[in-house]
Amino acid sequence: MNDFNWTCPFCDRDSAITIERYVSESVFLTIANSTGPVGLQVMFIVCPNQKCCRFTLKTELFPAFKDGRGNMNVLSNKGSINQWNLIPDSRARTFKAEIPEVILQDYREACLIRDLSPKASATLSRRCLQGIIRDYWKVKTGRLVDEIKAIEEKIDSTTWQAIDAIRKVGNIGAHMEKDIDLIVEVDPSEAQLLIGLIELLLNDWYVARERRNENLAAVISLAQSKDKAKTKPAEEK
Repeated sequence: MNDFNWTCPFCDRDSAITIERYVSESVFLTIANSTGPVGLQVMFIVCPNQKCCRFTLKTELFPAFKDGRGNMNVLSNKGSINQWNLIPDSRARTFKAEIPEVILQDYREACLIRDLSPKASATLSRRCLQGIIRDYWKVKTGRLVDEIKAIEEKIDSTTWQAIDAIRKVGNIGAHMEKDIDLIVEVDPSEAQLLIGLIELLLNDWYVARERRNENLAAVISLAQSKDKAKTKPAEEK
């Protein structure tokens, strides 16, 4: 397996993972069964960030075959039959910003059940999206479609178009104009689109705002320290 790019779910650090930072092994089922030969691939990845160094663990089930030498191999190029994130138990990211816990709970749960129940995941993501708009922009009109329209002039056009585009995707688009607590059929790709949108908004709004405030506070603090340094000789006289 070649080196690959990876984002640690614990510290959110982007890294290039080399062979020294991961272990991958496969176990094969060759006993006659209704599916045929399969291989369970287990992978540990250890974060290279010395301040983190935590490991992740996931498994994937693949179709398998026996090569000309009699060795079993997985057919990874055909995609996995199923996969499980064991540590951590979802792909939810860690956000280093002051974000209301109720929003983060909905986001984490949406990630956790994305594959198990896409429609429940999408419902949680839509509720999370509405919570973000209401908290960050202080907009509350009752319907998500109206709240999205209410912030159109408050954000850049690209971000607004992305939000509105998600609203228009298949059943999700129809549903987002109705009661936020209703559940409709949603496929995993639609559920993931909503999760990706939530992550983008949390980064672009909450995380960016916190960084901006930290940078401005640092500049103000620097200016104040310089003012004190300039006035000190006069005060000593």
